[in-house]
Amino acid sequence: MLARALQRSVNRAPSALRTAALRHGLHTFSALRNNHVHSRVGAGLTNILAGDIPPPVQVKTVSAAGIQLQDGILIPAACIFLEGKVFLWDVPPHPWSGWTKERFEIFDVVVPKPEILLIGTGRSVVPPPPELRQYLNELGIQVDVMDTWNACTTYNLLSEEGRRVAAALLPYDPKSWKP
Repeated sequence: MLARALQRSVNRAPSALRTAALRHGLHTFSALRNNHVHSRVGAGLTNILAGDIPPPVQVKTVSAAGIQLQDGILIPAACIFLEGKVFLWDVPPHPWSGWTKERFEIFDVVVPKPEILLIGTGRSVVPPPPELRQYLNELGIQVDVMDTWNACTTYNLLSEEGRRVAAALLPYDPKSWKP
């Protein structure tokens, strides 16, 4: 039953978003109760909150184990919340070292673009390089950088208000999601 629901959500994902996500190392995931991460279903992306209208992703807590969603799913790896979907995000574990704008090109193809991108950089705030902020601002996206806990709580609040908000989050102790 879960596999059918996940496959239905793959079919609903906009193809431009799905193609761009795969091209830039983003994969959706589903987590089992034992918190093992699975990154692909078929060849597409999967909304882990599958339903007719995806509810906003809500974060319950952030700890050394990862980012726990309100429904109990634990995400131990870097992730992006975008359009009611959770994408695993293939980035180096430490902010900005070796990162390029290609890590954020998914925001170049998504329509409508989020008004605000909240970037959670782990336990402490690590400001992004000016060229990265400039790239996102040129796309029409306001960028707010903060520690991951504050990024998650701000995301919860703005998504409840119905704002077009996205979050790019690093857990406190990121773990690899690749098998």
